[in-house]
Amino acid sequence: MVTTIAHLKRGEKGIIKEFTKGLLPIKLLELGCLPGNEVELIQIAPLKDPIYINVNGSHIAIRRSVALQIELDRIEDPGVL
Repeated sequence: MVTTIAHLKRGEKGIIKEFTKGLLPIKLLELGCLPGNEVELIQIAPLKDPIYINVNGSHIAIRRSVALQIELDRIEDPGVL
């Protein structure tokens, strides 16, 4: 199963792998949404849109449709057994 930012739960982290459609708003790329960077889900709005994430110390609000385009590898929390 492909994991995207939209599939994360609050507090979960992942490493950006690739973009499914190949097109992402330039502003997101400028803010650090690049392959290899770590992203953390901060909060999901009550109606599930937008999604608030932390990338390189920047808190960004993105649409759910955009979050579904950003594939990532989940980072497992070593403290959870």
